[in-house]
Amino acid sequence: MYLTLIRHLPTEWNKKTWLQGRRDIDLAPVTEEFAKKIKQNKEILENKPFDLVLASTLKRTHQTAHLYGYFPETEGLLDELDFGPFEGVPKSKLLNEYGDKWIENPKELVLGESLKNFEARIAQFLIKYKDYHNVLIFGHGSWIRGLVSYVNYGDINNMNKIIVENNQCMTLEV
Repeated sequence: MYLTLIRHLPTEWNKKTWLQGRRDIDLAPVTEEFAKKIKQNKEILENKPFDLVLASTLKRTHQTAHLYGYFPETEGLLDELDFGPFEGVPKSKLLNEYGDKWIENPKELVLGESLKNFEARIAQFLIKYKDYHNVLIFGHGSWIRGLVSYVNYGDINNMNKIIVENNQCMTLEV
């Protein structure tokens, strides 16, 4: 199975480095730089016949998909990590509180949801869609990083050593 992943375009909270998690935030106005990157990514996507196009329940993923010309099915398993009390505050507060544990062993943390549950959602997603050949996903930073870590290392503990920028497009073979 091939999963092509696009992290949603930035929101105002992304620009402020605030954690969004499950907060349903609109996209910020699309800059010329991001419009150019959308065009570049669309050229890559044109050559791929997708069996399925998915987005989380949060509007920022659907808004991004629409800017790409897609109208995805909604899949709750793709929802961003629930950061609980850290939603709406700078990411630095999470790092100050959990530091090395966030980087080296996030699976042991419980924020708004346990990261063990977050990992289970990723595993459940892979099982649910295993029979598809080529899937396009409009998703979130933590979810995509968690997936990459899970596929490459067998768990999510390396997710916070991976960088996924807004509007970044990548394809994983699972």
